[in-house]
Amino acid sequence: MAGKNYKNALAKIETAKTYTLAEACGLVKTLAFAKFDETVEAHVNLRLGKSQTVRDTLVFPHQFKEEKRVLVFCKEDRVKEALDAGATWAGSDEYVEKIKGGWLDFDVAVATPDMMKDVGRLGMVLGRKGLMPNPKTGTVTNDIVQAIGELKKGRTEYRADKGGVVHIAVGKVSMDPAQVAENVSALMGEINRKKPADAKGAFVQSLSVSSTMGPGVWVSYKEGE
Repeated sequence: MAGKNYKNALAKIETAKTYTLAEACGLVKTLAFAKFDETVEAHVNLRLGKSQTVRDTLVFPHQFKEEKRVLVFCKEDRVKEALDAGATWAGSDEYVEKIKGGWLDFDVAVATPDMMKDVGRLGMVLGRKGLMPNPKTGTVTNDIVQAIGELKKGRTEYRADKGGVVHIAVGKVSMDPAQVAENVSALMGEINRKKPADAKGAFVQSLSVSSTMGPGVWVSYKEGE
């Protein structure tokens, strides 16, 4: 059952109305009622066929997350290169063994292709935590310097769930709503670029934004905006 604060926030908006992106991001800020700095989330409902999916990464124009701790799986001759580029940890067998022992004190993992045979053995552990390196998200690569640089800048993965909805954090309520709106615009641009070639009809079915605890605000959105 919704609490009193949620109901009070909900009463401040027209739930059946769609707002401009700028209006919606402004409303989300005013509707937030928690005592902590709530995260602003975007929810994008896509029309996807059974065999279609959308998954990629992007770097938002306005960052809002703490710097990520990056683990790089690489051979010994590339450890210094990875650490100099900003990796928190870098190595090969020793980190495979640590993870087997339960160590997961990192936010994202990068691997050079020659390490994937060993890293693949960690699939059950890393896969469940969303930490498995993947070439589709740029985390299996020989260009570890570029990968680390983008991750340290806040490169974030987005993906549609089984229902065709992308749920992703796009800012904090403490941010200027205009900055949050620019982050949402960047996200929508990337999602539209990943539209499957054989997708039929309107690709973006709906878009809404909300804070962690607050009600959702529907956004008036047309493809190409």
